[in-house]
Amino acid sequence: MNISRQQDRLLIVTGLSGAGKSSAMKALEDLGYDAVDNLPLSMAWQLAGDWASAQRPLASSPLGLAIGVDSRTREFSPERLTEFLAWLRARGDMAVEMLFLDCDDDLLFRRFTETRRRHPLGPSGERLRDAVTAERAAMRSLRDQAEKVIDTTALSTHDLRALITGSYALSAAGLAISIVSFSYRRGIPREADLAFDARFLRNPHYVAELRPHSGLDRDVGIFISADPQFDMSLEAYGRMVHALMAGYTQEGKSYLTIAIGCTGGRHRSVHFAERLGEFLRVSGHETEVRHRDIGADGGN
Repeated sequence: MNISRQQDRLLIVTGLSGAGKSSAMKALEDLGYDAVDNLPLSMAWQLAGDWASAQRPLASSPLGLAIGVDSRTREFSPERLTEFLAWLRARGDMAVEMLFLDCDDDLLFRRFTETRRRHPLGPSGERLRDAVTAERAAMRSLRDQAEKVIDTTALSTHDLRALITGSYALSAAGLAISIVSFSYRRGIPREADLAFDARFLRNPHYVAELRPHSGLDRDVGIFISADPQFDMSLEAYGRMVHALMAGYTQEGKSYLTIAIGCTGGRHRSVHFAERLGEFLRVSGHETEVRHRDIGADGGN
């Protein structure tokens, strides 16, 4: 009896230097990918061809190969990597994707300054900003080609690992949902697939005894839930997400990020995110909740 499985997966991991490629590659290795970083592109060609042509034992789950390529890589250029990707996709014997890791310039500059690492495109010191800017310009065409872009500016290593796991797990485990609360003053999370606005709800910031606490506090939650629009909105949002799940799953999406925002990211969005997470878990969806800006100063 023949046992079929999904196509094996080949993932090209690239992006800006200092944006978290090493952490992403480690997460992929832990997921069972053969992970190879900083291989000269001429050797990557041979590796991908040999790996795709190798005889596999019969299995229900696909295998995965992750190749890390960036400005450090010998023979690297965006044009050459684009050519490599075109060759991989033309083969048709693997599911090929590119993941691009991005990050704000100021944070990249700080990471290189604090670690005293040398940037691949230039020395440390005053010219470091020029190197970061030059690399971003050079890599823009690759960012535009990527199937997925992850901005790590506001992500912890744990958050990045969770996104990698949800997006690239080799075994089918159903669609996983991540809910993140945020402050509109700090911007909508760039990894968000859906964004909901909770600023229409009653605001505990203007109640002196509630202001110092967060949406995780029981009294704050009671105050927000007492808003006449809360239950209606929670059920409407929850049912809408639940209804979308079949379509996302059919399209092969394995991870969905829902962002819930309010002005300060501390009260309304936090409580709403927690309650939406409960609603979706009861509906049978694997759901995690995190709060990006709960510890931020100020805001309402």
